[in-house]
Amino acid sequence: MAVTDEAIEKIKDMIVSGALRPGDRLPKESELAAELGLSRNSLREAVRALSLIRILDVRQGDGTYVTSLDPELLLQELGFIVDFHQDDTALEFLAVRRVLEPAATALACARITDAELDELSAQLDALGPRPSVRQLVACDVEFHHRIARASGNGVLCSLLDGLSGPTSRTRVWRTLTRNGAAARTLYEHRAILAALRDRDAEAARSWATVHVASAEHWLRAAL
Repeated sequence: MAVTDEAIEKIKDMIVSGALRPGDRLPKESELAAELGLSRNSLREAVRALSLIRILDVRQGDGTYVTSLDPELLLQELGFIVDFHQDDTALEFLAVRRVLEPAATALACARITDAELDELSAQLDALGPRPSVRQLVACDVEFHHRIARASGNGVLCSLLDGLSGPTSRTRVWRTLTRNGAAARTLYEHRAILAALRDRDAEAARSWATVHVASAEHWLRAAL
């Protein structure tokens, strides 16, 4: 494992230093192993590990390439990690979301368009009086993703997407519907939209904080 870790660090150094850039093809395995002073086996293991976290893209019959390294791509694994936690750690992830989401919502005030707000409002209207958990989750994912994307910060948007993907949102919505809190949560969605439409960043921040804290409260009661 130590040899593989060394190989990973050496490839990382090549990327960080600019010797390898996004989209570049890595040298042939034998050449790269000799250049880095590694065995071909340890290099192969390092490439496999880095491909799993989307740093490298192994294309059969073509070669190995550095990916785009876009935050959205690299942070996809965060959601995979979050999905494994169903105990008190799930609350810790929600607590992080409670810090980040209000900031993203406040930033979105100046950037989200009226047309985007109209679309989000129409999605809420389309839920009807008795939406299923699946419909609530789909709407919730789109609602918060669009607002986070409108913040203009791709890293922040990707972090929030990872912290609360469909699996964790399903867990929260099932808890909300069992406790009769779904209607209140949808009311909070509309309050966030109203603040965004008014371009009131502080009101948007406050309602986003209330919104995540409410989910945190109900999930805590269910654990």
